[in-house]
Amino acid sequence: MKITDTSDLWWKNAIIYCLDVETYLDSDGDGIGDMQGLAQRIDYLAQLGVTCLWLMPFYPTPDRDDGYDITDFYGVDPRLGNHGEFVEMIRTAHDRGMRVIVDLVVNHTSDRHPWFQKAKRSVNSPYRDFYIWRDDAPPKGQKNPVFPGEADGVWSKDEASGQWYQHSFYEHQPDLNIANPAVRDELARVIGYWLQMGVSGFRVDAVPFLLEMPPGAEIPDPHELLRDFRRFLQRRSSEAILLGEVNLPYDQQVAYFGGGDVSELSMQFDFVGMQAFYLSLARRDPAPLVAALTSRPVLPEDVQWANFLRNHDELTLDKLTDAEREEVFDAFAPDERQRVFGRGITRRLPPMLGDPRRIRMAYSLLFTLPGTPVLFYGEEIGMGENIDIPGRSAVRTPMQWTSEKNGGFSQAAPSRLIAQPPGDGYAPQHVNAADQIEDRESLLHFFRDLISRYRISPELGWGTLEVLEQPVDTLLVHSLRADVGRMVAIHNFADVPATTSFSLKDEPDGTRLVDLLGAERIPLDERGGVELEVPAYGYRWLRVSRPGDGRVS
Repeated sequence: MKITDTSDLWWKNAIIYCLDVETYLDSDGDGIGDMQGLAQRIDYLAQLGVTCLWLMPFYPTPDRDDGYDITDFYGVDPRLGNHGEFVEMIRTAHDRGMRVIVDLVVNHTSDRHPWFQKAKRSVNSPYRDFYIWRDDAPPKGQKNPVFPGEADGVWSKDEASGQWYQHSFYEHQPDLNIANPAVRDELARVIGYWLQMGVSGFRVDAVPFLLEMPPGAEIPDPHELLRDFRRFLQRRSSEAILLGEVNLPYDQQVAYFGGGDVSELSMQFDFVGMQAFYLSLARRDPAPLVAALTSRPVLPEDVQWANFLRNHDELTLDKLTDAEREEVFDAFAPDERQRVFGRGITRRLPPMLGDPRRIRMAYSLLFTLPGTPVLFYGEEIGMGENIDIPGRSAVRTPMQWTSEKNGGFSQAAPSRLIAQPPGDGYAPQHVNAADQIEDRESLLHFFRDLISRYRISPELGWGTLEVLEQPVDTLLVHSLRADVGRMVAIHNFADVPATTSFSLKDEPDGTRLVDLLGAERIPLDERGGVELEVPAYGYRWLRVSRPGDGRVS
């Protein structure tokens, strides 16, 4: 690769930042965030170093599932603004060097979507086949695997016709029938529409559910839908991407990238690695994470893993064994109210880890893992959850801008807010962006520093992983190597300092390690070795600087 390749495959060294417009900033005092509010904070995001915004659903919705129940795939919810304000926000982001991707939620619609309303009017409606129906009653005792305990089964009866419709999620979210060519044409129009509005791609929701075919479907390979999406996407925009939510084991997940000359998803979230990360944190032992990272399948050069520590849903632990899951629960969610669906945690990372040193170590490691880092809004200032809000919504509280009323999110009465901020030690008077902007030692400045170093180190997004041998079990020492350079990262999972040593035997004489987070220049000995001290929960970013490599730092 050349340094210029990084602009062609921009997503391989991007900084992706996920936010929900309705909880980011309220510009008109109605208690709900909006497009104009987001536009006012584009400069804050640019200064943070964000290069790609990911917007959670902002479409018209009855809002029974936090916006994922959509009544118009082409619309903007009037509570949040209009198309003109959306375009202004996109243009402002582009001007500050940021791309924008949006949620593509096309596994289902709201039951109030005009398509479903027309489908229910008659079994002969042309929209009837937009959804999946059955004549016979489903088996008794059916379960809903997505929302156990909150949703009953995956079939509900339409009383007017006596038929049953399928819903993989909630009853009010009927599944679309993607085996129907008319549905596939509509989804392509949706993709084309938002590309024309200026977005640079889509985060595709619940991809495995999207590809589920109804009985008797004449599509032998459901992945052809993803291939069609990708081909259409590339015809309309050469830079646009598909970032897929595919929570499957690696050996199944790799198929969603495509293979050979046939592309599907550009990026996928690494759920397996994320869950192993928390198991390693709970054990203070990097071994589970190392096992996950070294078992990742080899990918084509033009696709990428998306790494994350937190997202807008529960922190799922479904890929761990029952015993492993209990370890993580005991360590980070000891209160039953902090757990959901028997598999997940409804907390943000700072309250889980507690120790500020440990929090910074975790995020340092996130930025040095092979792949692209994805942040959830508020992580950069260490926001906590509101435990009084049940379920996954506990982490979907308003962004905390100041210590003032409502955390500076809105001038509305607190009772009118879309959600209530935490009222404990993570309340806005204790955790907010304004205070941290003025504090050079704050978590916000820590994130800015990490991101600035990440952006000048393309080997972090492009490099090949090598776990380096060294004598301390609680340390992870790994290298990322690409044509443009090499980086060594060290992370201490324990609360005691350690001394480590390792060797870079294949490096030429005169090679030094440049500390990107400090000022040290560390020479290798005659055998390519080095010995280093690492503080409790410490971390080091060390660029391998070879003689004449030409980089300034």
